[in-house]
Amino acid sequence: MAEPKRIVLSSGKVRYRLMVDAGRDENGKRIQVTVTRDTATACRNERDRILHQRAAGTFIAPNKITLGAWLEQWLEYKRRDVEETTIRAYRLALVHIRDRLGHIPLQELTEDQIQDCIDEIVATGRRRGGKPGTRLAVSTVDGILIRLKEALGRAVVRKLIANNPAQYVRVALVDKKTDKRERVRPKPWTVAEVQTFIRGISQDRLFAPLLLSLMGLRPAEVCGQRWRDLDLDGLGVINITTTRTMIGNHRVLEKDTKTASGERSLPLPRGPWDALLAFRALQAAEKAAAGEAYTDSGYVVVNEIGEPLNTRDLREHAYHLMQLLGLRRVRLYDARHSVLKALALSGVPDVILAAWAGHTNASFTKRKYVEIEAEDMRAAADALDTFHGGDQKALT
Repeated sequence: MAEPKRIVLSSGKVRYRLMVDAGRDENGKRIQVTVTRDTATACRNERDRILHQRAAGTFIAPNKITLGAWLEQWLEYKRRDVEETTIRAYRLALVHIRDRLGHIPLQELTEDQIQDCIDEIVATGRRRGGKPGTRLAVSTVDGILIRLKEALGRAVVRKLIANNPAQYVRVALVDKKTDKRERVRPKPWTVAEVQTFIRGISQDRLFAPLLLSLMGLRPAEVCGQRWRDLDLDGLGVINITTTRTMIGNHRVLEKDTKTASGERSLPLPRGPWDALLAFRALQAAEKAAAGEAYTDSGYVVVNEIGEPLNTRDLREHAYHLMQLLGLRRVRLYDARHSVLKALALSGVPDVILAAWAGHTNASFTKRKYVEIEAEDMRAAADALDTFHGGDQKALT
């Protein structure tokens, strides 16, 4: 076993140093740790500690990797498991962390530093969509924390750090209360607004694709729909297997559904079914009129010469129609909230609700998409009128 060597520094100070064999890294390369202490005994104690941890499998070799560099490595690792669009979302979520803490060596990162960073992000983290430097939504910061905890958890697995310093970091309760009190959250359309929109767009060329949004499909699923995935002449079923999403609002990415549960078959309600039949006939007429200028892409959502439309095209078209009809401007994606809430309140079983939405977890579907408001509980108030002895107005 190596023994400490006596070293005399240029200043005349005496120190002791030894080299400890700490095993091998994941690539098979030997890990050697240089230990320098003021006394030979201190050197031996550190050597024994390292060898004990090596034997127990808990040794963490010193390294100089920064948090920012590790987050880049983690994002590359995650490419094995998630889509390109998700990687982009992760990278954007971690921008605040990298800006504030990216320079800190991973092994020097502390819980207090992360907590202070999170508090600062909540207070001043907004970059766009409002005045920069103002409060960032708590839900957004929660998403940042989830990604950071996962990345640091992976660093623990890789034995770059001994524990996860973000494990117990939370958004402060006072910040959650402030966010709930001050943040204006756009509400999905009511049933009456949905019906007004449907009536108002019945003569629009893209009536059928917009109806698909109003039966709970994601915009990327609507734009990824192909005629061969539709059974319009038999049972009336739509098969969702492909999506066409946008990266950075400028590049189209065609891919399969986000999750296995996202790939599903849904029975078409009569309204969308009839609208799709009419849209198919219209496209056949447009193809005949355009001749060789027509692009036969096979997609459902196309323009007059067959070129596929993307989610931005569909969104902007919907916004224009909302403005013409004098309706509140809501995202097409938020139409899922209205649809799933209506299904839940109509008594559709949770397992069917989740399957319709393309989820595996019914509780997630209801928690995420079904927000009960006062008017939704009107039947309960009517029931209490009966419980209290009938119509109170009639009794006065």
